[in-house]
Amino acid sequence: MRDFIEYIAKQLVDNPDAVSLVEEEKEGKIVFKLKVGEADVGKIIGRKGRTAQAMRVLLSAVAAKNGKRAILEVLD
Repeated sequence: MRDFIEYIAKQLVDNPDAVSLVEEEKEGKIVFKLKVGEADVGKIIGRKGRTAQAMRVLLSAVAAKNGKRAILEVLD
């Protein structure tokens, strides 16, 4: 799951070297905290949050396939 989200994020931004993903386990869920360069935050969030929401849907589908729950947070 980590590689999947990291790959998508790196394809969307102008500076893929600034992408970092931290994985935490909380209350039986896996929380992915995505941090990108300041100029690329808008590209990850997308218009009205649609890009970030699409990434969350894909992450949920991959996690469900593995029998887990996952959450994606985009950090400033």
